[in-house]
Amino acid sequence: MLTQATLEKMHAMKMHAMAEALEHQIASHEYDPLAFEERIGMLVDSEYSAREQRKLARRLRIAKLRYPASVEDIDFTTPRGLDRQVVLSLVSCAWIAEKQNLLIVGPTGTGKSYLACAFSERACRSGYTAAYFRTPRLLQDLAVSRGDGSYGRLLARLAKTDLLALDDWLLAPLKDSERRDLLEVIEDRYEQAATLIATQLPVTAWHGLIGDATLADAICDRLVHRAHKITLDGPSMREVQAKTRAKKPDRAREKPAEKKPKA
Repeated sequence: MLTQATLEKMHAMKMHAMAEALEHQIASHEYDPLAFEERIGMLVDSEYSAREQRKLARRLRIAKLRYPASVEDIDFTTPRGLDRQVVLSLVSCAWIAEKQNLLIVGPTGTGKSYLACAFSERACRSGYTAAYFRTPRLLQDLAVSRGDGSYGRLLARLAKTDLLALDDWLLAPLKDSERRDLLEVIEDRYEQAATLIATQLPVTAWHGLIGDATLADAICDRLVHRAHKITLDGPSMREVQAKTRAKKPDRAREKPAEKKPKA
C-alpha cells in the first residue's frame, strides 16, 4: 500500500519516468545488492533523462527545421570546399554562446540549407533554442503581423531565440518595409544572440539587393561583424545524389527469373 501511494504521488507530480523506474526496481531482484543511495540515484537519473528528452523534443518542434539534419551526417566526401575542421570547431556551439554569427555562402544545391538545419539541430541538442526561417517567409510573417497586431510579439520571440537561422537570404530585392523589418530583427539580436545566414550571394552583393545604402550598411555591419564564414563551391548536391541513385542497380530487373515448376 505504501509503495502504491508513493507511485501515485510521483505521477501526481508528473514524475512519470521515476515512477516507472521504481516499479521496474521493485519487480526485479537485480537491484537488491545495490545500496539505497545508488538506487535513488538511478531513479533520479531516469527522471532527469526523460525530462531532458522532452525539452529537446520541444526545442526541435519549435525550431521547425526544414530537414531532419545532423552534423554527424554531413557529407565531407563530395568536393565543395567544406572544411571538416571548420565544421568541427562550430559543433561546440561556442559561437552561439558568444553571440556570434555564421554565414554560409555558396551556389544553389551545395547544401547550405542542410548545414543550416544541422547547426540548428546541434544548438537544440546543446540546450539552446533555435528557429529556422526561409527569409521570404519570415518577411511575409512580419508583414502579416503588422496587420493583426502581433508584430511586437513576433519581434520579441525572434529576439530571445538563441539561434535564428535565415535561409534563402536576399533571393530578391527588398521592399522598403521589408528592409526595415529585417533591420529591426537584426538590431534586436546584435551582440545579444547568434544569427545564421544561408545565401547564394557573396556579402559584396548584399547592399544592392537591400536597396537603401544606410539601412544596408546597418544590416551588413551587424551581421558580418565577428561572423564565422563557410564558403561552398562545386556541383549541386542534388545532381550528385541523383547520379548516385541512378547508378544503383534496379533490383527488380536484376532478380533472376523464377523457374517454372515442371508439369
